[in-house]
Amino acid sequence: MARSSFRPCIDLHSGLVKQIVGASLSDASPDTLRTNHIAKESPKEFALLYRRHNLRGGHVIKLGPGNDDAARSALEAWPDALHIGGGITPENALDWISAGAEKVIVTSYLFPSGKFSLDRLRDLSQKVGRERLVVDVSCRKAQHGWTIAMNKWQDLTDTSVTKESLDIFAEYCSEFLIHAADVEGLCQGIDEDLVKFLGEIVKIPTTYAGGAKSIEDLDLVDRLSSGRVDLTYGSALDIFGGTQVSFEELAKRNAERQRTLPP
Repeated sequence: MARSSFRPCIDLHSGLVKQIVGASLSDASPDTLRTNHIAKESPKEFALLYRRHNLRGGHVIKLGPGNDDAARSALEAWPDALHIGGGITPENALDWISAGAEKVIVTSYLFPSGKFSLDRLRDLSQKVGRERLVVDVSCRKAQHGWTIAMNKWQDLTDTSVTKESLDIFAEYCSEFLIHAADVEGLCQGIDEDLVKFLGEIVKIPTTYAGGAKSIEDLDLVDRLSSGRVDLTYGSALDIFGGTQVSFEELAKRNAERQRTLPP
């Protein structure tokens, strides 16, 4: 029986590790950016911390330009263990694999002018290999369900989060990363409906990010998704300036949970 795991993150903005309220990201209005925390520690230091706790499969997300060097430093600190996202295209995907990424994460490239392109997904999958590709299904609540969002969660696409759409994506990638953009960075609780829905429809490993505020949320996600969805914590963690969740306690609980899995 599967159990939900804790997946770590390194969000990069202007070369620094930051925790940002997702809905405030905007190229058009940079003054609206709401930042919860700017870390004194380098991306490399966070990667080494995750390495010490064997927290594999964490995502390094480049939020805009000026983050390439910072991302490379994290990947070099723990080669073939972290996933990289932000501006991934067929032209640079293999370079990031060579730089140490276990997998590359893609969203916006798959939606030229906001419309899903199966050809682009197929081409990128062939370029890097299905096992090396993660599709970021970042989304916002819509009238009926959730709509995939791109360009740092600013623009809605023509594609909803449905069993049919995820089944198509899953043919060409090995994992999903789901950012619930409406609650990202708010520390006010996860989107329980979305997590439950994902647990019902996903067929490949899936990580949810957005709103986690307590260590008990890991058990909540495990229950809602029947262990099919993993959880990322951000602004609530003490390593990111939060007061609600101890990283060391969370990492310890995560390790204990995995040890109790049946063989």
